[in-house]
Amino acid sequence: MDVPRIPILQIEDLLVASVQIPLHDLAAVQFKDDLLHRIHETKAKGLILDLTAMDVVDSFIAKLTGDIAEMAALMGTKVVVTGLQPPVAVALVELGVELRGVITALNLEKGIRILSRLTEEESIHA
Repeated sequence: MDVPRIPILQIEDLLVASVQIPLHDLAAVQFKDDLLHRIHETKAKGLILDLTAMDVVDSFIAKLTGDIAEMAALMGTKVVVTGLQPPVAVALVELGVELRGVITALNLEKGIRILSRLTEEESIHA
C-alpha cells in the first residue's frame, strides 16, 4: 500500500509541516517518522505543525500529535501548533492529550512570527 507523505518545508532553521490530507494510522506514523528524521537531519530549532485542514481526529491521531510535539521538544526543537479547529481542540482535551511546552497560534502566519521570535531570543541567550 502506497502511503501518502506530508510535505515538510524548511524555512531557514524552521520546519513547517501542514497536514492537508486525512491521516489514517499508517500515514500518521510515517509522518511522525519523517518529521523526526528531518528535525535530526536539519537540526531545526523550530517546528510548526499546521493542523488547519484537520476538522476531526480519532484517539490515535490525537495521541500521536501529542507524541510528535513531545519528541520534537526532546530533540531541542520548539513546537508551535497552528490552526486547531474547535472540534479538534475539544477532542484533544476530551482524550487527555497534553501538549506540554507547545505553543498554539490561530494560523500559520502568526505561528511563524511566534516561532521566529522564540528561536531568535534563544539564540541571543545561548
